[in-house]
Amino acid sequence: MKPQLLTKGDSIYLVAPSFGCTTSPYKERMEASIPKLKEMGYEVIEGKNIYKSKGIASSNTPRSRAKEIMDAFKSDAKAVISVGGGEVMVEILEHINFDVIKENPKWYVGFSDNTNLTYTIATICDIETIYGAHANAFYNLEYTSLDTYNMLIGETKFKGYKKWQLEEVEDENPLSSYHFDQKTNAISYGFDKAKGRIIGGCLDVLVGLCGTKYDHTKEYIKRHKDEGIIFFLEACDLNSISVIRALTQLKYAGWFDDVDAFIVGRSLNYFDESFGISMKDAYLHVLEPLKKPIVLDAPIGHLKPTLPILVGGLASVKYKNNNIEIEYLDK
Repeated sequence: MKPQLLTKGDSIYLVAPSFGCTTSPYKERMEASIPKLKEMGYEVIEGKNIYKSKGIASSNTPRSRAKEIMDAFKSDAKAVISVGGGEVMVEILEHINFDVIKENPKWYVGFSDNTNLTYTIATICDIETIYGAHANAFYNLEYTSLDTYNMLIGETKFKGYKKWQLEEVEDENPLSSYHFDQKTNAISYGFDKAKGRIIGGCLDVLVGLCGTKYDHTKEYIKRHKDEGIIFFLEACDLNSISVIRALTQLKYAGWFDDVDAFIVGRSLNYFDESFGISMKDAYLHVLEPLKKPIVLDAPIGHLKPTLPILVGGLASVKYKNNNIEIEYLDK
């Protein structure tokens, strides 16, 4: 199901289920994003952990971070937006009550480590989520943050960005914009267009969920396979060999049995060639034998700007001019 769209006057609840905004430039960006969200006409509820760093590689203890999530879903807020990614968000899952989330559907927004909720809420609760901009990006409403906002208010058509930046540029101004140095050049392997429910996320996280009690992938796909399934993937810390291992595990677990097409984003380790294997070759090594359409180097992932994805949304995806276009459908 699709949560209620955001309208002026609604509340947005900010949470820190992984990292808190305690270091530069994230702290400055968060401090600038909250007034911007208010200026846009929304009430902002600040979770207690968003400026903390009390846990192990995290804002607080797993229980405290999970409580913040549950408080947000029990609140009157229309959207719950994570302030950042991180490393050990998986720790909170044992303290998350997915039945409560089902009873209180609202938008959950975040990416990277937030796959732990963008993916599980979509596949366990059948509630659409947004793999998109963190709350600290809204100080400057452009590209990812703008499209994430447009998704929250009901926009249905999105185009991949024409340019991107390979690396973060050191800048004295923490509120600086993008420094484009690359042209998007997505590559199609039999991918012209595809229709279906889009699921997926950060491969580093997905492989950790695979086979646990939070893995409802096959059940979700069984419910929706008649509509079609499009799987999107991107990686953060994994090198090319780790990508092969992770994809192979998901394949062995049956995640890809009824997938109709794959969209693969740009990995953070874009030029990694462990054992002489490129990222491109790693993905193709596992996915190409499945004989399903694939688009590589799509404008999603950890290299900015990244196109937000409506996880669980029914969509028509087209490959056009070395890029992708996505239109989300009602049915």
